Amino acid sequence: MKSIQSIACFVALLVSSSLTAQERPTGWQNLFDGETLTGWDGDPKFWSVKDGAITGTTTKEVPAQGNTFIIYVGENKDNAPVDFADFELKLEFRILEHNSGIQYRSFKANGSDRWRVGGYQADFDKGKGWTGTNYGERFRGLLAKRGEKVTIRNEEIEKDGRKKTVTKRDVEPLEGATDLVKKIKDAPDWNEYHIIANGFHFIQKINDVTMSEFIDNDPQHREKGLIAVQLHAGPPMTVQVKNVRIKVLEAK
Repeated sequence: MKSIQSIACFVALLVSSSLTAQERPTGWQNLFDGETLTGWDGDPKFWSVKDGAITGTTTKEVPAQGNTFIIYVGENKDNAPVDFADFELKLEFRILEHNSGIQYRSFKANGSDRWRVGGYQADFDKGKGWTGTNYGERFRGLLAKRGEKVTIRNEEIEKDGRKKTVTKRDVEPLEGATDLVKKIKDAPDWNEYHIIANGFHFIQKINDVTMSEFIDNDPQHREKGLIAVQLHAGPPMTVQVKNVRIKVLEAK
């Protein structure tokens, strides 16, 4: 009996180990135990745990046939994704080659396997050209570049005597937009992504610095959805994420 209790205590300590002293009493919870892919569903030929991190790898011999993902499914035995609405998500990431991203408020998409996803994406890449961008995977494409605060809204106009609805995209530069890339570390160092989805207001921070802000007043916006990590088609690559934790917020 004592040994079972000891194991249980050890597992509880392991699962809570990535939470800071400030996070533990304030509603944060881990989504990754640091040792196994329990609670995650991805193609096993690509995904494993290395260096205490969820690790996705493609090679020349084993490429991805299209973008593929590892999806958070929690305790669902049928591997059904878990939907999150309003939340803060934090994780550490590093990428050795190519492009990846964190999917949120996303959806299962059609494809040759069950690991296809679309929706909002907190983008990042080896070259740091896309890192910090809010990108709509299979979902409207580019939404807010790094260094931008973008508001999408619909406006009714009159043209040729008829009223019609058009989509407007208002863009404001963030403070210090051109210097944001300097806040992103190169591998093998780790960066922290902090994603805030509150109502239809999305903020993406890296290393405590706001990289992009997006206000989505388009009717296509998504109220809730799944969380996943992308492994991009194309050249061989490796992506890693660790210390994945979430705080659910009250609906705005």
